[in-house]
Amino acid sequence: MNAQERTAQFIHDLVWEDVPEPVRRTARMCLVDSAGATLAGTVTRVSQIGADYAAATWPGEEATILLHGRRASPVGAAFANGCASNAIDIDDSARYAYGHAGAQIFPTALAVAEAEGLSGAEMLAGMVVGYEVAHRVGRCWHASRSVYQGCGSWGSVACAAVAAHLMHLLPAQAAHALGIAEYHAPNIPMMRDVDHPAMVKHGVPWAAMTGVISAGLARRGFTGIPGILTLAERPATGGNEFQEWGRDIGEHFLMADGVAWKSEGLAFCGWAHAGVLGAQRLVEQYRIPLDEIVHIRVEGNHGTASLPKGLPTTTEEAQFNEAWPLAAMLLDGEVGPAQMLEERLADPRIRSLAQKVEVVETRELEHLRELFEQGDPRGRFAGRVVITLADGREVDSGLVDSGLSFPPSGWDQERMSHKFEWLAATVLPETDVQPVLETLWRFERLTNVREWTSGLAPAVRGRNVPPPAGMFHGMFNGARWTGGEARHE
Repeated sequence: MNAQERTAQFIHDLVWEDVPEPVRRTARMCLVDSAGATLAGTVTRVSQIGADYAAATWPGEEATILLHGRRASPVGAAFANGCASNAIDIDDSARYAYGHAGAQIFPTALAVAEAEGLSGAEMLAGMVVGYEVAHRVGRCWHASRSVYQGCGSWGSVACAAVAAHLMHLLPAQAAHALGIAEYHAPNIPMMRDVDHPAMVKHGVPWAAMTGVISAGLARRGFTGIPGILTLAERPATGGNEFQEWGRDIGEHFLMADGVAWKSEGLAFCGWAHAGVLGAQRLVEQYRIPLDEIVHIRVEGNHGTASLPKGLPTTTEEAQFNEAWPLAAMLLDGEVGPAQMLEERLADPRIRSLAQKVEVVETRELEHLRELFEQGDPRGRFAGRVVITLADGREVDSGLVDSGLSFPPSGWDQERMSHKFEWLAATVLPETDVQPVLETLWRFERLTNVREWTSGLAPAVRGRNVPPPAGMFHGMFNGARWTGGEARHE
């Protein structure tokens, strides 16, 4: 079999009982992480717009649009929940695909599993399929293109794999689903959205929608092109690298060490994490009063330096920014919906501090990034921060990592539960958070995934808004503080 045929067979054959336990553990963690990110993302405007549009355009009763009190067809629910899943940029990162996998895979798997009446174990197996395809197709997709395309491009193929598995397509049908999705995958000029942040972001809802439609068409006999894994040569270098990336699927699970999770309190673009953590640590280490800071210099790689420099007017602009989350972290000790939604963007304290931030690119940090993305152990996704004080003193962070590591370090069920609780508290009544979380941890025992979605129904009546500015515990030299040291590695 060539790589595409082997992938299609894997999509068809995988069952939860055959997944190695280390991969099962990662899948459980990914489920909880993606669920928390999606629930918290429902407070955003993009989620409300997506829910309204999906319910009107793809009506149905088969699947749940989370926390909006609405239902839709599986296409509509996947699209709407995809609008929420990456809305506050707290979801996972896929090592080999260079982007957000779970934000696409989770809403696709949930919508199709619910519509098909499947068990929690079946949905989890579908998510494993999605991650394994995402890592391989995403890597090939980036290697074959000179323009950096957002996650929803390769994610469309991964979502088609999820839907094909959950719809129990035959291998030949699954292969066509991949080909349909790749042919119709959105062209996402990611850096144009980085330059001008908008609700389109990474194209996540389009990936979920495209994946479900592609599998549904293949189920009915619609045919697709041979996928990228069938290519015998990589045009730039020759060789059969693409086929090699697919040949070990089902034998070697890239998911086990290829997913990284963002720590709680870091709801913004990962390209800005190192600078924010570096500034936070300096303020904590030297006990710097914030009103004594006159300048903050952040050194980063090309991606970090590409983030917009102005003050944000939307949550999307706040997420693709270095200065805003940095200032918010120093003032509040965390960056979540309360700091990143539009209601907070007029805060004069954050605005004043953000205007003191300068971001520059250095060749050293760009080289380290290149090595990191190539899998070279010398590589680091890092930054450096220098804070200048009113008395002329400068303090230097040295190199600070972003906190995203492959394989992920320092993560266990307790830490992931804590992150979920932090996210869910923004949208669920306090009494509902633990039952919802406990059901996620025992998801593989559910006979029908609707046992989880139906448990969320009461939360619609109890939806909260993010807490107002200043409602954070602890004080540190005039800055609001919540024990940031425990949140990063």
